[in-house]
Amino acid sequence: MTDLTSRLSKCYASAIHDVLREEGYGNCVLPPEIQALERGQKLFGEIYTVSGHVDKTISRHESLLLWSQVLSKVPNDKVIVCQPNTHSIALMGELSARALMVKGTKGYLMDGHCRDVEEIIDANFPVFCRLSTPADIVERWKYNSLGQPVTIGSVTIYSGDYIIADMDGAVIIPQNVAEGVIKKTEEVMSTESEMRKAILEGMDPEQAYLKFRKF
Repeated sequence: MTDLTSRLSKCYASAIHDVLREEGYGNCVLPPEIQALERGQKLFGEIYTVSGHVDKTISRHESLLLWSQVLSKVPNDKVIVCQPNTHSIALMGELSARALMVKGTKGYLMDGHCRDVEEIIDANFPVFCRLSTPADIVERWKYNSLGQPVTIGSVTIYSGDYIIADMDGAVIIPQNVAEGVIKKTEEVMSTESEMRKAILEGMDPEQAYLKFRKF
């Protein structure tokens, strides 16, 4: 785990969002419908992107071969962010999750659906998605790019950007500001800890705001 990813793992999405917004990067939050398969899961790290589309002309062999190529070609130790351009089929299942886990993949987020949900949760592999469906990619879908920019909601995402996703949702951190944003978030979280302590000790909320400039 890189130092930046390790530090990001100790942050949370809402604090990262607040810092990004203060820095002028307000368009950083993915659609709120994209949530963890299991509450409490957390996703963080450097992104590698995948995109594809529905193609019902391909054979069973072609569709599965192309998907196995995706699993083979994505780099190790990244968070995979997928724009499948469809909400009708699942773009993650148990065997795929297992293959990614072997590569050290830190998790998977897609603007689409998942299947084999119980097995993936049991494997403790973080997946963020919209919903679940038993429908798979066979004879239905193929990838068209790896590592190229994708757009989810209103956010354009580049390989090399960073992501943090938790129970509040998912936030994208542009690569060129990631280190500064994480550093500022660490400072904000330290201030919040001091403010929390003061409130619990009885400080008036208005006085707490005036002192810490947070809420």
